[in-house]
Amino acid sequence: MANIPIPQPLIDTCQQLKEKNWQTFIPPSFAPYDLIFCLDFLKQYDNNNATFESYRREVERLIQWAWLIEKKSLLDLKRQDIENYIQFCLAPPKSWIGFKKVSRFIKRNDERVPNPEWRPFVVTISKASHKNGLKPDKQDYQLSQKAIREIFTVLSSFYNYLALEEKVSLNPITLIKQKNKYTQKHQHQAQVMRLSEKQWQTCLDTVKEMAINAPDKYERTLFIISALYLLYLRISELCASDRWTPEMGHFYKDSQNCWWFKTVGKGNKMRDIAVSDDMLYALKRYRISMQLTPLPSINDRTPLLPKEKGIGGMKSSRHIRRLVQDCFDKTMQTLRKTGFATEADSFESATVHWLRHTGISDDINIRGRPVAHVRDDAGHSSSAITDRYNDIELIKRHQSAKNKKLIPKEN
Repeated sequence: MANIPIPQPLIDTCQQLKEKNWQTFIPPSFAPYDLIFCLDFLKQYDNNNATFESYRREVERLIQWAWLIEKKSLLDLKRQDIENYIQFCLAPPKSWIGFKKVSRFIKRNDERVPNPEWRPFVVTISKASHKNGLKPDKQDYQLSQKAIREIFTVLSSFYNYLALEEKVSLNPITLIKQKNKYTQKHQHQAQVMRLSEKQWQTCLDTVKEMAINAPDKYERTLFIISALYLLYLRISELCASDRWTPEMGHFYKDSQNCWWFKTVGKGNKMRDIAVSDDMLYALKRYRISMQLTPLPSINDRTPLLPKEKGIGGMKSSRHIRRLVQDCFDKTMQTLRKTGFATEADSFESATVHWLRHTGISDDINIRGRPVAHVRDDAGHSSSAITDRYNDIELIKRHQSAKNKKLIPKEN
């Protein structure tokens, strides 16, 4: 693979989606036709950024492999080609692997051009490893089981689309009979990434103290952390986008005097989340810090998280992550100072999404909230997903095994 060209990004964001840049790649005669079919397929998902980005990633990788490695059109790929492609994804050439996620296109002289630092694959390390000074090594690149399943899902959808458009006669993905060669099934229950009671209490105490000492800077962070935990929000549900901007008026009171929060989550699905008294208090405190009335009217169009500069709602999830990470860093310092080094060490791996997991887990395992209620507020598609957060049966199972002896005691 020594002479494989370094690929360039082909497909921009859904806002910028249009036919361009294939000419700067290596243009086989079929390139424009392949790209047109890909763009038409992706345009079906331009109302949902997360889905669009996931589908774009898989389709674009396949294009680059087909054009650069196999010198084939996407329309000519057969079952064996797809199996070869999967093997390629499991061990891509180092020149195709980057160390960080970067934008596909950058602005240069008022024109969007391919970012030379972009690569189709990215090797990452944990937050804890990064803090300890370790750097990612391309030799350590590994495709996760989830990523492998996503390749099959997206490409099968893509070839179904091509079949419906009568561009291919068969979907080559469906002809792969032994997909389990590439994916593993686990009997064990996946561990839910969540904070311990000590970690969560310290985190909450820390952000409250930060908000008292510097309200202009940290009242917003306190509100964000409260909402992620109490409303089980995904970080994307706090960000403004073309399809939805969270507003103050999305907190509303019904005819029974119950407060709810309206949001749009995964799959562009709208849901209403029950608002607890503590969440309502957090909202009041946050609004007062913004010099607003304690509670919003249903017509309040104020962005829930206004931009620091300019108008409108905050669009950058990275900025929200930085705000929360600032609190996480101070929490780790506090845990170490107070003699909880082990808790601090495990906290280093925590991400913003852990707050959602912690809120769901605490409601099921500590507060005993009905699983169906948690499911609906969390926006899970089924109770089976919510049941993963239920530790009660696992605890009972472990307790029943804890005192087993090598030699059973006689009655």
